This record gives sequence, structure tokens and C-alpha cells, in this order.
Amino acid sequence: MKHLVLFALCLLAMSFIPANQKQIFPTKLEIIIRNDLGNLVEGASVQLFKTQEDYDKGEKPVTEIKKTDAKGKVVFSDLETVAYYVQAEKGDMSNQGAGAKTIPLVAKKMNKITIIISE
Repeated sequence: MKHLVLFALCLLAMSFIPANQKQIFPTKLEIIIRNDLGNLVEGASVQLFKTQEDYDKGEKPVTEIKKTDAKGKVVFSDLETVAYYVQAEKGDMSNQGAGAKTIPLVAKKMNKITIIISE
């Protein structure tokens, strides 16, 4: 009987948790940056845009610039489930004019893509 009352109280307490509370499993995007030889690129600057126009102009990014780690990787968290335009560059290498658009992200998952940068 005690267990049943405790279970009912737990259910009642959970009903008071706000619906707009942050997701337990946020939508993430992991991006791996490689050069045109297939090597991982450490220290590349990566940023996301919502529209082709913003991407082309380099305006209104939806994320801060992140740098790739030693494995050529960056991770963006708490994203909307839309397609993003990815801008990646290091020195005179970039992905400008190459495939830079993701597919719409899957909610509450770690979405992964690889971007190639070249001169």
C-alpha cells in the first residue's frame, strides 16, 4: 500500500513539471571537417545559418563560431529540427560553393555530417 501511495505522489509531482522545460535529449549536430585529401582539419571555424541568403552573405548566423578539435569535430546543441547551411573555413580553405546544406535534423538525436573544405 505504501508503494502505491508513493507511486501516485510521484506521478502527481511529475505533472507539475513545466512543458517548456529543456529537452532531456537535445537535438545536436556533429560536424566533421576534412580537407580535399580526406584528412581531418583541426582548428577550422564552423558556423550555422538558417537560410541560403544569410549563408551567402555571411549574415545572421544562428550559432556562434566553433573551432574543430584534434579530430576535426564540432558539436552544436539545442538546435531546431530544420535544415542548416554550414560555413566552414580555415586559412584559405573553405566549403564555399560546395555542399553546405544539411537535411532537416532529427529531434532529440545526435545528427552527423562531414564537410569537405578546399582552396
